[in-house]
Amino acid sequence: MWHFASLTGNPVYAIASSRFLRLSTLDPSAAKAGRELTALMWKTGVAYLALRLVTAGALYTDEPLLYGVFPDNFRWAAATAAFQVEGGWNEDGKGESIWDTFLHNCDWDCVTGDVTCDSYHKYQEDVRLLAEMEVDRYRFSISWPRILPDGTTANINQAGINYYNNLIDALLANDIEPMVTLYHWDLPQALEDRGGWLNPESQDWFVDYARVCFEAFGDRAKLWITFNEPWVIAWLGYGTGTGAPGHSDAPGEKPYQVGRNLLLAHAKTHRMYQEEFFASQGGRVGITLNTGQNGPLNPENPEDVAAAARRMEFDLGWFADPVYFGNYPQMMIDKIGEKSEAQGFPESRLPVFSAEEQEILAGSSDFFGLNAYTSTYVTNYINDIDCGLRKLLNYIKDRYGNPEVIITENGCSDRAGNLDDALRIYQLKHYINNILKAVRLDGCNVTGYTAWSFMDNLEWGGGYSQKFGLHFVDFDDPERPRTPKASSRFFRQLIRDNGFIQENLCEY
Repeated sequence: MWHFASLTGNPVYAIASSRFLRLSTLDPSAAKAGRELTALMWKTGVAYLALRLVTAGALYTDEPLLYGVFPDNFRWAAATAAFQVEGGWNEDGKGESIWDTFLHNCDWDCVTGDVTCDSYHKYQEDVRLLAEMEVDRYRFSISWPRILPDGTTANINQAGINYYNNLIDALLANDIEPMVTLYHWDLPQALEDRGGWLNPESQDWFVDYARVCFEAFGDRAKLWITFNEPWVIAWLGYGTGTGAPGHSDAPGEKPYQVGRNLLLAHAKTHRMYQEEFFASQGGRVGITLNTGQNGPLNPENPEDVAAAARRMEFDLGWFADPVYFGNYPQMMIDKIGEKSEAQGFPESRLPVFSAEEQEILAGSSDFFGLNAYTSTYVTNYINDIDCGLRKLLNYIKDRYGNPEVIITENGCSDRAGNLDDALRIYQLKHYINNILKAVRLDGCNVTGYTAWSFMDNLEWGGGYSQKFGLHFVDFDDPERPRTPKASSRFFRQLIRDNGFIQENLCEY
């Protein structure tokens, strides 16, 4: 049992285990801290307890800034996800998602996604604020059950199609490029009732859904992300059970089965787009993966070095290696195979890919979408995050042949949601400056940065406890008014300069 401090300052205790926190079994103070930790866990992808808990991305560094600008093709964006901002959970024919079910039936005092930021009704105001921030792109996700209420093409909801058409048209009218995520965790509950991502048929369900989206929006939307953080979908949804759909009965088996289906759904969708839509639409299809840089606690200790390498391959390589090379990391194959045999399984718990599947997988992403929040010394949650981000970008460059990388999420949370958010400005400054160093000094092929988040929103099981937004949202007001924070003005200055011009950053 490890001691950690909750974000409220009250000391609580929790057990470090692969099943993580069962909030209903904790006393009230521990449960509250657990919810806060769950919010951070879902955002950062950390599935184990650290020796101490800090707000996601807390960082202080003496490393000097590099002044200069990004290449001309660099693009700036802000991001949200449908379930976290839209609300309108059952309006105009929308079906129920697994997160609707999960939060409507949770065993703690949770916040639902019924209203959240109410972007379903306030998208025009959102676009106006994005335009004021002068972003090049807006990353948003499509709610699968909003356009396919039962998850299948037998029932296409035109009201849902109309909503995203209106959003895309409003963005383009303000010279903002849509960056569209097809799946940000809100599977139609009707498909979960048929086995969800554990069902191999889910691969074809997703391809059919993606085809509807390409047909409806692909004439205007040219930048597509199939899945946001498949590691989180597989491990936290079907391993620890801390997120929807809440499976925790087979943590050594189900995540790998889900991961296989997610990978093949992605690869088949990429191929389908190339064969059916690329000639007429000319868009790009990628996937977004999450990880931090995992470095050895002691670089002189070979065991620490090996442990850090294993962690990177299990975190990032689990999904990146198949997408780029066609198969899992060999170390992962060997380790899981050995453990499976020792545990008496008739075959490895890591499902294999056929030769045909490997051929479909290899090279199936037109860019490397990266969500990065934290760095880790193997098992210790640390503060020196910005240096870790630069190292992570170099790791991707070296391992995967310097692919085009788009930072699809990066940000900093706090609990207060202050309008004068100096800490967030400090963090963004050093995060983004390390990207500039990776590009200008190391030759990393990073072509875009996306701030998480455009506005405060529902952080999944953590409710409104963690505020990542560049805009404050008053969740106590039924109108959900948005107010720009100081960080939104800082971000706009970076966008205007396309980097770091010293005289323009004096006030920050």
